[in-house]
Amino acid sequence: MLLDILYVVLGLIVGLVIGFFVTRHIFKKQLEENPPINEKMIEAMMSQMGRKPSQKQVRQVMQQMNKYK
Repeated sequence: MLLDILYVVLGLIVGLVIGFFVTRHIFKKQLEENPPINEKMIEAMMSQMGRKPSQKQVRQVMQQMNKYK
């Protein structure tokens, strides 16, 4: 009885540790494939919409995006 409970607790701990490292690996891989947005991306997006953005506008958009992260 006590041994069964110990096996369950040990299994949960091992599962959590393995899950943590697998999730961390997947998250890092996703960040490498899809990097966070930067100022050049914002500039390109605004240019595609037919606007020539100033540096001030780009910084304002970056601040707004960082505010909601």
